[in-house]
Amino acid sequence: MIAVAENKYGKSRVRLVKVERKDGWHELREWTIAVLLQGDFASCFVEGDNCKILPTDTMKNTVYSLARDSSAACLEDFAKELVEFFLQHNPQVSEVEVGISEKAWEHLQCGGQPQPTTFIQASREIQTTNVARTQKGDLCVSSGFEDLVVMKTSGSAFEGYIQDSLTTLPPARDRLLGSAVSAHWRYAPTLVDFGPLRAKAREILLTAFAGHESKSVQHTLYAMGKSVLEQLPEVEDIELTMPNKHCLLVDLSPFGQDNPNEIFVPVDEPHGNIQARLRRQG
Repeated sequence: MIAVAENKYGKSRVRLVKVERKDGWHELREWTIAVLLQGDFASCFVEGDNCKILPTDTMKNTVYSLARDSSAACLEDFAKELVEFFLQHNPQVSEVEVGISEKAWEHLQCGGQPQPTTFIQASREIQTTNVARTQKGDLCVSSGFEDLVVMKTSGSAFEGYIQDSLTTLPPARDRLLGSAVSAHWRYAPTLVDFGPLRAKAREILLTAFAGHESKSVQHTLYAMGKSVLEQLPEVEDIELTMPNKHCLLVDLSPFGQDNPNEIFVPVDEPHGNIQARLRRQG
């Protein structure tokens, strides 16, 4: 006999834009939402019996219906609302997982003043969260961001690495260090004010990146994650991904010119990719 060992199903890429209108001042949010349900759905697979299946189209409609009356101030809070709704209304579901990503819209500045109803996307950075809970379990919340592009023009070196017959990369004591940082951290199962903590974690990561005397991307990645864990007890662990955004020094000697570390060519591919998860010990 063949049995269904595990299964999940849901709706992906549910697009939502919500405008909050407050006395001449608007707030704009753009979210992409994914819902996954896990539970007693074996009969659907084995027997073609759909009596326990909530249509994924209904999941999509639930997102829009809850968004209409939601007072959630951040993506984590809205994800929690969705998780609780699906669990409460579907006893056949053992676990609900909701993932939300948010594009960064900001008020347009004109003459130094923010425009109340006009917005701009100033960055490709994406805010993320993933919220899951079983029927009788605690919420598990992970948050973060993706594709935050950063660059520093000093305080970065790369020396002392393995050099063999295939190594052509010269050591560098003063190089450009750029990356498109992705960070995801897991919150402890306690009451958390997600919005301010997200902003604080982001600030800590960027401050560490800017001030660290880097001997490698790995060295700086560790310093960034370490700073978050030292300063935010609400965070249990953090995973960072830092692909290199290479800028290679251009040889101007054929033109009779020097290059005092000023002229570079950006190279997107191939690129290094550094990843690590940090957690407390002891």
